[in-house]
Parts: sequence; structure tokens; C-alpha cells
Amino acid sequence: MEGTTKGSLAKDPAVKADVLRRLRTASGHLSGVVRMVDDEVYCVDVLKQIAAVQSSLSKAARALMTSHMKHCVREAVRSDGGETQIDEMMDALRYLKHF
Repeated sequence: MEGTTKGSLAKDPAVKADVLRRLRTASGHLSGVVRMVDDEVYCVDVLKQIAAVQSSLSKAARALMTSHMKHCVREAVRSDGGETQIDEMMDALRYLKHF
């Protein structure tokens, strides 16, 4: 994992709790999807459940991104390090295809 400093979630425990809840829900849901595939459930039903997992992950990513921008990026801009933080954020956003 990149970065050894505490991120914005250390500053926003409510968002941390929300992100963890969403990720745990998505993890459990994904386990159910795996069982559906093992049980050879109708493909369209599996696809719908995969979309639901992706939605849960997207919501967690949005909450994390918002918190990061409100805390880490804002602080970096105030201390004249905004360009680096913005570039880092834009790089991370490239990986979020279901955002």
C-alpha cells in the first residue's frame, strides 16, 4: 500500500465508519455472488448482483474521495502543495471505472 501517513479517514471517523460498513456489505454480497456462480444461477441474475456489488464499491469510493478532497487536498492547497495532491487524486480517479 502506498503512503504511510494517516489519511483523511483519521480526521473523519463518521466517514470511516460509513466506508467500512459499505465495504463489509460489498464483501458479504460478493460472497453471495460467488455462491450463485457455484450454484449455476441464471447468468442475468448473477450480472445484476455483480452490478449491485459494483454500486456499493462506487459509493464507498465516492465517500472516501470526498473526504480526501475535503481534508488532505484542502490542506495541501493551503500549504502550497496542492498541485501534487491534485495530480495524485487525478491519477487515483483513473482507476475508478465504476465511479
